[in-house]
Amino acid sequence: MYIVKNLHLSKIFSSFYIKIFKILFILFVFFSTIACGDKEVPKKVSLYKRSSVSKNYISHGEINSLKFGFDLRLTPKEDVRIYNSFLSYLEKRTGKKFSIVFSKTYRDTIENLGKGITQFAALGTVSCIIAKKKYGAGCLVMGLNEEGKAEYKAVIFTRLDSPINSISDLKGRRFAFGSKYSTQGHIIPRKMLEDEGIKLEDLAGYVFTGSHVETVRAVLSGEYDAGGMQDTLAKRLASEGKIRIIAISKPYPSSLICYNRNVAPATVKSVKEALLDFDPKGKDASILIDWDRTEMPNGFTVVHEDRLQEIMDLTTRYGLLR
Repeated sequence: MYIVKNLHLSKIFSSFYIKIFKILFILFVFFSTIACGDKEVPKKVSLYKRSSVSKNYISHGEINSLKFGFDLRLTPKEDVRIYNSFLSYLEKRTGKKFSIVFSKTYRDTIENLGKGITQFAALGTVSCIIAKKKYGAGCLVMGLNEEGKAEYKAVIFTRLDSPINSISDLKGRRFAFGSKYSTQGHIIPRKMLEDEGIKLEDLAGYVFTGSHVETVRAVLSGEYDAGGMQDTLAKRLASEGKIRIIAISKPYPSSLICYNRNVAPATVKSVKEALLDFDPKGKDASILIDWDRTEMPNGFTVVHEDRLQEIMDLTTRYGLLR
């Protein structure tokens, strides 16, 4: 009888503790939800429509070709079309086979070049600096803008109907950057914000969309109030009445063509000569497709290493280079 009573009490206490545990668990979930509800956590926004270009896409499929990568600027399909025509020029000029290796992120493009998956790549200044410091990559040439200068700018833009008129209006707003490793999509716009006294913690939220086109979509969709991007595309969209530019940065050193450190010196020399002789608005125009939509519409010039220092300092300051 004593044993039966104890078993009965044991069941009562077990049931009691289970109920207490359930109540505590529900309270934990409830208060956790309240604690996080007002905090906007930066997240990756995927606005891409499905593309036929996969992460491991290689044009031509040439086994013995020199592989070429690039930082994503427009859409995968558009960028592949542009660079395929450019590689046709390099093939004609050097007598060597080239093929594209497409990667979805700037970081993958850097690592592909550093690890020898690609031998050459068109990189923004930040990507070039990281590839050089981390993997010993070399820089061949710098791109020339419409004015024939080895520089480009970034812009901060918003929607046409937005009440935002200046950078100072962005405090407490939601901001869209491009890739975290993008010079024009992240580093320069972030510096522009800081110059006006706005740090990341002063924003209601921010995101790294992955590309300039994705940043435009994030802002035009209303998910974010403003964004930072490259000047060439921004000016075209503004002229078409699709966005409104609220600030333009000072000039910074342009994108570069870089190479893996294990590429044969003779090949590096041949490609560099072809790049410096590249005339996209003259004798080589007929072989190209939409080259004027790149940040190097006037071809290339020699690399000025000293001009990279300011971007290198910002890359270190923002935690991308350690």
